[in-house]
Amino acid sequence: MVAMPTAWSAMNDQGLSRHDDRPARLMVIVAHPDDADFGPAGTIARWTRGGTIAHLICCTSGDAGADDARTDPLELAAIREREQRAAAVHVGYEAVTFLHRPDGALANDLALREQLVRLIRTFKPDAVATFDPTILIHADGYIQHTDHRESAMAAVDAVYPAARNAMAFPHLVIHEGLEPHDVARLYLFWTDKATVWVDVTDTMDVKIAALREHASQLRKPEELEDRIRGWGAEEGARFGVGAAETFRIVDLG
Repeated sequence: MVAMPTAWSAMNDQGLSRHDDRPARLMVIVAHPDDADFGPAGTIARWTRGGTIAHLICCTSGDAGADDARTDPLELAAIREREQRAAAVHVGYEAVTFLHRPDGALANDLALREQLVRLIRTFKPDAVATFDPTILIHADGYIQHTDHRESAMAAVDAVYPAARNAMAFPHLVIHEGLEPHDVARLYLFWTDKATVWVDVTDTMDVKIAALREHASQLRKPEELEDRIRGWGAEEGARFGVGAAETFRIVDLG
């Protein structure tokens, strides 16, 4: 495992630290295509441009992401996978993996955790980014989607203790040669308990370009840029920069 730097700048008046570290290898685990692009895409684009190798995991293919109940879920899943792969090119991911779990019925079960542990032990990330699984209702009243909560809990449970425990899924060691792996850090986004902020002023264009690829999900694409820039600027204004994204960091040692 490549060690990550740990020096942070001084706390600002919001009680959050500016975060200029970046992991050498990052795995991003989300529920649906577009989650990571509406989430921390600005930060990840900044990191990949700095040399981070990033792998995106989508637990579902977003087959329930339509307003018309007559939509063919398999066709929609294929569309959304294509959209996410195109978006990933903008952000700079090395790879995108879809686990094909059911959209809207995702469960943090043993099968999902095994899939994630296999991927973690194969890719060997220094850090994993996912939603904050402790958030049910955000301070602004937004309800955290059940798939978000389940994918985040599965990610956390896969990181600790499963991925580092040789007796968790022992067949992965015995039959696949996948030895335990320690993830050093969790980056939790869409959180009310942020501890750090990242300056994404220079990568907001990348985030918007990635989001434009999710055409099937954009009801008002003409409003996308203003909305995303507004969110980024609102966060950035708290810290005196053009745009920012925030995370709750958990250091696992």
